[in-house]
Amino acid sequence: MSERFDEHVANAVLGIDTLWGGDVMNPSGLGRFIADSWFSDAPLPLAYTHAAAARVRESGGVSAKEPDHASLETYLAAVNVQGAIAALGTEAKSMSGLRGRYVAGLALCFEVMLDLGLEILGKGEPVPYERCVLASTGRPPSPSDPSAKRRQVQELLARAGHPSASDSDLLSAVDAWRGAHYVPMASVRSVGGAYIAHYRALAERNLRPFLPGELGDVPMDNIEFLPIKDAWFSGSMNYLGRKRRPGGRPEYEASYEINASLQITVPEFEQLVSHEVVPGHVTTFAFLQDLFWRRQVGFEASVLTMNTRAATLFEGIANNAILIAHGVTELEQIPDDDLKIGLLLALLQDDAKNQASYLTWKERMPEAEVAPALRRDFLISEERAGKFAGPWGRHPLLGRMYLPCYRAGTDLVADLRRHHSPAKLLPVLYGCAGLVDCTTIEEALAAKD
Repeated sequence: MSERFDEHVANAVLGIDTLWGGDVMNPSGLGRFIADSWFSDAPLPLAYTHAAAARVRESGGVSAKEPDHASLETYLAAVNVQGAIAALGTEAKSMSGLRGRYVAGLALCFEVMLDLGLEILGKGEPVPYERCVLASTGRPPSPSDPSAKRRQVQELLARAGHPSASDSDLLSAVDAWRGAHYVPMASVRSVGGAYIAHYRALAERNLRPFLPGELGDVPMDNIEFLPIKDAWFSGSMNYLGRKRRPGGRPEYEASYEINASLQITVPEFEQLVSHEVVPGHVTTFAFLQDLFWRRQVGFEASVLTMNTRAATLFEGIANNAILIAHGVTELEQIPDDDLKIGLLLALLQDDAKNQASYLTWKERMPEAEVAPALRRDFLISEERAGKFAGPWGRHPLLGRMYLPCYRAGTDLVADLRRHHSPAKLLPVLYGCAGLVDCTTIEEALAAKD
């Protein structure tokens, strides 16, 4: 590893982020994109500070409906993003063990993200869908099968007084159940606060005791819920991480912007809290930020990104977070039937994200056909079906690289939890054995045997 390793990481990450129109220093998800965090106090790299970078961010990069080719050409000529990614790949070859494989995986994913951007600019061949999914998940693309979860939902709804005898009946039963359980968005802060406190208490009981004592006072849920209007996403977790206590220790702060027009039930919102906050994303990033601050993990842990193998693992942790909090491995062990329904519907929603990606990019199905298929087969709302089939699924980067991450990570973490004890798995899962991703965690666990 060279003395310029941190520089290569920073320029590769923020070069890709800028190319796609992201601004990691923006506190809102409306301005962020690929780069999830900038936890360090290091100066921002050339990929962010160059005058051309500001123009690209303002224009939306290659994500814009009409990309500003001139500003993008100027940026790519001034900032050698491709060279930074190549240097990162070279650095990985000089590193031993799992860290080298992790960094190599980052470089691989950044190469694909760069090629997807160049494809939009007409400067490269179309990137094969299989290459995109293999890069971000380590697995080839495959369709989602909702049948088992649908049967479970049908049985639980019948017990709750919403029986169904056909596919159309089942969708109507789900809609009826949702209609009786919606969270009023005006109450999202108070409802969110109550569930955060509940899951903090569960995580203190079923997660914290298995982690090193040094993490004992790291806050797992320093977050503020912020309803926003007219967002193209349902919610955005923003890992801020810039505040410091006296002495320099981080405050581990984050915000969650939730679309004010989103319709979500109380049980699904409970799952959302466990996924996004504790012991899901906010907890994961707080622990990694603390490990970075204490120099237990490297600089790459301070600039975590979407569309990578690490992101796949993080989504897997978040989707299994509700089970981790309750100290169980199977949905059937959750004590409340309404919560089981909410969890199943949330998991079906993430299966639908993978299916939207597969139908759009593998099967080349028109958007007008994808949306009703997702709603019918995965029991999601019309609003979610439209977003997945449209802005998310047809996005040239998120549709091809990120939507498959949810299902892949969920299945991986669920399987690991069935085969390893919490004492063995949880420290590795949350970064205490070094930063791992969806392709390296099993080797990290084997090293503990």
